[in-house]
Amino acid sequence: MESARGSGFGLLWAGQTASVVGGQVGDVSVRLLAATALAATPLQLGFLSAAQTIGFLLIALPAGVLADRVRRRPVLITCNLLRAGLLALVPLLWWLDVLTLTQLLAVVVVAGLAQVVFDVTYQSYVPALVGRAGLVTANGRLESTRSTAVAAGPALGGVLSQTFGAVNAVFLTSGGYLASAFLLSRIRAVEERPARPETRSLRGEIAEGLKFVLGNKLLRATTVAATIFNFSYGITQPLVIVLLVRELALTEAAVGVMLALAGAGGLVGALVAGRVADGIGRSRAIWVSELACVPAFLLLPLTFPGRGLAFFAAGYFLLHLILSVFNVSNLSFRQAICPDRLLGRMNASVRFLMWGALPLGGVAGGFLGTALGTRWALVAAGAGFLLAALVLLVSPLRRLRDLPETVAA
Repeated sequence: MESARGSGFGLLWAGQTASVVGGQVGDVSVRLLAATALAATPLQLGFLSAAQTIGFLLIALPAGVLADRVRRRPVLITCNLLRAGLLALVPLLWWLDVLTLTQLLAVVVVAGLAQVVFDVTYQSYVPALVGRAGLVTANGRLESTRSTAVAAGPALGGVLSQTFGAVNAVFLTSGGYLASAFLLSRIRAVEERPARPETRSLRGEIAEGLKFVLGNKLLRATTVAATIFNFSYGITQPLVIVLLVRELALTEAAVGVMLALAGAGGLVGALVAGRVADGIGRSRAIWVSELACVPAFLLLPLTFPGRGLAFFAAGYFLLHLILSVFNVSNLSFRQAICPDRLLGRMNASVRFLMWGALPLGGVAGGFLGTALGTRWALVAAGAGFLLAALVLLVSPLRRLRDLPETVAA
């Protein structure tokens, strides 16, 4: 793999990090703005969580076709410029005293659409910059800095929200997307225009990507398990905010610190993912990490004020450490076995299924929190994590130590 410093991958790495920092700070600031200034209910916070990821259901599959048809760097730059403008719109509406929860939801939905296109495209761009042999190292680096951003972003978002107000914090975070767009514009690696197929059919090209993912028993197992996991994780998103803000009465800054533990755990997980995979095998790293998420997560419903915050801190940190090991192992496997011409559609198909489950989980979390209460709703989410692990345990994946390097196209 080429050196990160001064290379195309190095600039992509830095640009993706700046984008994630902006996204994490904006995510926390928007949720705090809704929970405090706009007095959103648990159900409304569930809809807000769904709005942030509904784009994966709406346009992930067409986004994959786009990523396979055009040069990818211009797409990445455009997505970041669009998100920067949308984030700047929220404080403008607030300063004009016209901001409503509906308007906030609309902005979040459109920004989420841009995120979908960005995520599908950048994951398809990585192999072109580092080659197949460098994927595990590259993805480990991307995941480590993403986790660092996830760690710093919520804490920074909480501090900015408490110091300047949540709405002003939203405005400040648009700078992360602008910085990312600038860094990506500096990539000088030559990117050839993808070959134009003899016939173009959006439906046919989407179907080809889905067939590749669902037609292989290993890809199918990991994708189904991750989809169930993400639905359950989506359930937790509104519940965690309600637990920290209303039941534990933490300040915005304290909420940011608690949420930043996700990034801290993810960073550690990214750093050890390669060693874990080498030590126990890449196949085992996938299903063992998925199973280990369950006991880590179930510490969250045990949280109570004071010293009881240690349950949340430990559970949230360990959950995301283990999840990071899964993400690096699973993503590197998918990229390594996929032909170049299908990378965009493969990533889009997986993200359509996996990330499309997040908004559905967010809405379910709002309903479950209202019907069962925050803690029992979290227990229900933990049952979903266990189901995801069982899918892998009954699949052919469990009988393998390492994964095959290729599959038939």
